[in-house]
Amino acid sequence: MVAAANIQYAWTLFVPEIQKTFGWDRAAIQVAFTIFVVVQTWLTPIEGYFIDKYGPSRVVMFGGLMTGAAWVMNSYATSLTGFYIGSVLGGIGVGCVYATCINNALKWFPDKRGLAVGLTAGGYGAGSALTIIPIAKMIDAGSYAQAFFTFGLIQGTVIILASIFMRSPAKDEVKFSTKVLQTRRDYTLGEALRTPVFYVMLLMFTCTVTGGLMAVAQLGVIATDLGVKNFQVNLYFFAMAALPFALMLDRVMNGISRPLFGFISDRIGREKTMFIAFAMEGIGIVALGYFGSNPWAFVILSGIVFLAWGEVYSLFSATAADTFGSKHIGKIYGVLYCAKGFAALFVPVGNLIMQATGTWSTVLYTVATMDLIAAALAIAVLRPMLKQHHAANNAAVPNAALAHA
Repeated sequence: MVAAANIQYAWTLFVPEIQKTFGWDRAAIQVAFTIFVVVQTWLTPIEGYFIDKYGPSRVVMFGGLMTGAAWVMNSYATSLTGFYIGSVLGGIGVGCVYATCINNALKWFPDKRGLAVGLTAGGYGAGSALTIIPIAKMIDAGSYAQAFFTFGLIQGTVIILASIFMRSPAKDEVKFSTKVLQTRRDYTLGEALRTPVFYVMLLMFTCTVTGGLMAVAQLGVIATDLGVKNFQVNLYFFAMAALPFALMLDRVMNGISRPLFGFISDRIGREKTMFIAFAMEGIGIVALGYFGSNPWAFVILSGIVFLAWGEVYSLFSATAADTFGSKHIGKIYGVLYCAKGFAALFVPVGNLIMQATGTWSTVLYTVATMDLIAAALAIAVLRPMLKQHHAANNAAVPNAALAHA
């Protein structure tokens, strides 16, 4: 997961250099990011099928091959079509890695699903923190193509080596939690798609992931337009330009948020945790739109946004497994994860809205509203629906709840 992270999170560093080199419209370049996310997410149900059939090791190994090939392709691309093909390869590769690792974490640790899947997804969220500076320096040296090629080979190799050690739990190793309310019935994909609660989660997932994806893809562009990209942030013991510093901080915060909020959700419940995190993200994005032209505020607020955004990948996957069982969770969460693909369609739209209005504030306020809507849905709609769902399935009551009753 760490090795696959740069495909998504380092992209924002390459966009200005690609535009400078070829003179293409920024929105046209960002279509590549949208293609990557759509392919990564919308193929996840198919990858879930292959995980069940061939096991995690082979699927991740193939994902490593595609992940490495994606950036090698980008290093040679001289047309938009070339970058779009690289995005397709990257989407397939990262999708295989991501879907398999999340699927495995959900199956191995029923008592600590939030924390386990949060730690796993945290590898993806924070994975680029160590490499963001070397990549930025290589790009600044005038060789974005060399950065694509070198790190493409490194990332692909690491994933392939790691895949050798992966396996799913055997049937006698699969257990149910005694602490968290979980269904004892394993839903098939078709059965899950016939439940109203699935579509409420899909709507909430789409709303919340849109703001984070906008920040991931456009942060470099926003920093440039706000005039804070090259401002030197001085922390006494080191100084760094605002954009690379914000990107490094964001990766760390994004990585921390997934296990942190996952752990919290294991304790206080998924829906309450969703409300806290989504509200925090919405407020943080509003503040970024209002105060973002201040370099210090830009760095701090972007960190808060990423802290509150990263947890969507631990909370929704854990909630899906609790709701529909773990046997077919690869396919079920794969369809739910398609919400990220829907959200990616808004990334180029963000550029168009900014060009039409002349400010990023309009874009940021729009996605912040979506976050606050999702926060309200978590408490007002999802929570009572899940209670009804579990009651209908006669889910076993956790020991603590039984004792309290």
